[in-house]
Amino acid sequence: MDDVHMPVPFEEGGRAVAEEGIVLLDGPDGIAISMTADAAEQTGSSLIEAAREAREQTSRG
Repeated sequence: MDDVHMPVPFEEGGRAVAEEGIVLLDGPDGIAISMTADAAEQTGSSLIEAAREAREQTSRG
């Protein structure tokens, strides 16, 4: 098996703001991205669904 290093997940969330019609997301460790409103909405929905799945996975332990 290859020696693959999984990154340690962040335990703090990012902060999103809207500025001049663009959504800016500042995350932990200096992560920063800008998105259209549609892209931000799609990303938010995807994150919520993934968080639900991750919780279910850890509760099945």
